[in-house]
Amino acid sequence: MSRQKLQKSLPIFLGFSLSAIFISSFSPSLAETSSVLLPSDAPLELDLLTKPNSNIITANTINPQGLTTPSLWLAQANSENKLLDNWIAYPASAKTPGRVDVIVNQQVWSILDYLERYSFVNRLGNVARKDVYNLRVFNYQQELLGSYTCNFQTNPTLCRIQINSLNRLGLQQSSE
Repeated sequence: MSRQKLQKSLPIFLGFSLSAIFISSFSPSLAETSSVLLPSDAPLELDLLTKPNSNIITANTINPQGLTTPSLWLAQANSENKLLDNWIAYPASAKTPGRVDVIVNQQVWSILDYLERYSFVNRLGNVARKDVYNLRVFNYQQELLGSYTCNFQTNPTLCRIQINSLNRLGLQQSSE
């Protein structure tokens, strides 16, 4: 390659190289984002709906002193009344953030399309996130239907929505 061609191509090459370095230094790696944002694998405890302990909050829990967090009652009364059937809120521990397990009416859930399901999980997830809770969506058969999981250690808070569905073969699949 002639010296003149090399001199012309060097600035272009350096520009591309610096752009690649700049972009990669500001974008998080896959390991940084995906490993933290998985929903809890704790089992759904449906018996707490009828026999809650003192730390657990359900749709039937009423606090006479004031508003109980997380507050999903308004969301249920406004637009989710037929879909959102109940919930169980587990307080945060030293190792895990608070978690809300929402139980939906399977008949109503099954007629929703993907965007309607996503919108439902996003709306309730935003409510739960404000009170520093993650959200999981179940039916009464204890199948995980969706989740809204956040890393509350980051600023801004990183969150991930996951919607599970059955494919044509009847196999469980997940989409983000």
